[in-house]
Amino acid sequence: MNQASVGAAPLDVMAVGAHPDDVEIACGGVLALLARQGYRVGIVDLTDGEPTPNSTGPEMRLAEAAEAAKVLGATVRVTLDLPNRRLFDSFEARLALAKQIRIHRPRLVIGLDGRTPMGSPDHYQAGLITEAAVFYARLTKWEQYFDGLPVHSVAVLLNCFLSLRSLRPTVPGAFVVDISDTLEAKLEAINCYRSQFSGDKSNYLDRFRALARQLGMAAGFFAGELLASPTALGTRDLMGMLFGPRSG
Repeated sequence: MNQASVGAAPLDVMAVGAHPDDVEIACGGVLALLARQGYRVGIVDLTDGEPTPNSTGPEMRLAEAAEAAKVLGATVRVTLDLPNRRLFDSFEARLALAKQIRIHRPRLVIGLDGRTPMGSPDHYQAGLITEAAVFYARLTKWEQYFDGLPVHSVAVLLNCFLSLRSLRPTVPGAFVVDISDTLEAKLEAINCYRSQFSGDKSNYLDRFRALARQLGMAAGFFAGELLASPTALGTRDLMGMLFGPRSG
């Protein structure tokens, strides 16, 4: 996958998932929207998702991930070599992601939040790893662990969600992003994962569409995705936040 070196243009946003397809499902519409608005978008998959039942191997999953990234408009996609099904919040995992944050220098990081009962426990661990890595990336006097990479402070950390078998009670700090114009791009990106959404899972795209419509309707949009801030958000422009930029 695309491994940018220090000195390349920094990312505006980095989305982190446990496996290829996680960020597409959780916030693919948001990523496509930001890319269309001219922001540099990157994705980090902590594992390659292998083994998985219907895949021929890592090469297939990496090809699917590259295709999906192109659909979303992501300029960078990195796949780390942490172990699928055995992903744990460890020092080594935190450090591996923190190095990517220092390399790509995003302003915004979007990570998974919450457990996924009846689904992979890797998702919850990925959220813990992401939160810790954001902290590690800005620490000084730790040069021996970072191969000379300069420190980087992420301005904002947001959470996205994969709890598809949940009634989604109110999440603190939650808000809905309008993805009406990028819903189809989100679904197209998910559909790139033919190893994951065929056979018994061929109806999942209908589920993803229905969930996006439900979230959008809750906020008055055609389609939406749920994000949340683990820290308090503030504004100096209340009307702009509520109604968008003033026209005229």
